[in-house]
Amino acid sequence: MRFITPSLALFLSIIVVGASLPNGNLDISARHSRLAHRATSLEARAPEKRCANRVNKKANNTNTPNNLVADKATTSSKPASKKPAPTKAAAPPPPPKQVSTSGLIKVNSGCGPSRATREITRVSGPNGHIDWLNCGFETAGGWQPPFVRVQDVVTQSLSSALQSPSSPFKACSRYIGIFEKYGNQFGIPPIILASFAMQESGCNPETVGGGGEQGLMQITREKCGGAPGGNCREPDFNIRTATKFFANTLANNGGNVLLSVGAYNGWHKGLTRSKAFAAATSSCCRCQNNGDYLHQFFNGWCQNINSYDQRLRLGKYFNLDRCG
Repeated sequence: MRFITPSLALFLSIIVVGASLPNGNLDISARHSRLAHRATSLEARAPEKRCANRVNKKANNTNTPNNLVADKATTSSKPASKKPAPTKAAAPPPPPKQVSTSGLIKVNSGCGPSRATREITRVSGPNGHIDWLNCGFETAGGWQPPFVRVQDVVTQSLSSALQSPSSPFKACSRYIGIFEKYGNQFGIPPIILASFAMQESGCNPETVGGGGEQGLMQITREKCGGAPGGNCREPDFNIRTATKFFANTLANNGGNVLLSVGAYNGWHKGLTRSKAFAAATSSCCRCQNNGDYLHQFFNGWCQNINSYDQRLRLGKYFNLDRCG
């Protein structure tokens, strides 16, 4: 019995195990089926899971770095797309070079700058360019002289001018005292009076002009009343009469010395070149107005320069040359 009992027990165990195997296989299959079904459900729900969002979020988060890299790449390959560097403010222009105007006429006028030059040239000098002095002379409106006062004119003193060995006023040396006497009496710089004498007669008291003008200052005959012995060329009378006439003319012109000096040669406001030179073909060629008169007077004689010196002849018209 003891032998049979264990054998029986073994047999029964085998039967029990065998009977249980189909059920175990069914359980495993069912488990596998459930797992497979679960995996399918997970796969179906995968887009809705946070992991999927994490992937998308990662992709979104990488946009900015990728874009920056792209921008950097673009920037390095296309310099023009760089942000322009701030423009520096332009440096201020250097101040204009200071040009000394000492010794030059300083007058504002509607004729523009005087174009005065310290050096005396054929057409310019300390008292302005010939075109400025003759302002309007070559236009239909005629001469429109700038307003210049006696004190504006750049001159030398007559006494110091004579100290130069080449002074043209040595021709007037015998009459310097008379020029100074009447210049002081009538308030006219003596060198201006002597300049009239040099311009008009070369300081020759016996000169008679083409129109009958008399003496050193070439005064017209109607001014000769009261001349000593009827001699209108007598130096003292001649200089005094001319100085008084010029002082009165200056006062009547409101102190405009340019207009007044021009009047001494027959110039007047509105005088045109054609009118000034009209007498050139007449029987009185020297009755013309000298187109270079003002330049020769102010930039020649008043500067102790001989305006007629052929080495530096002042002017540009020389219209009296045809008169012989």
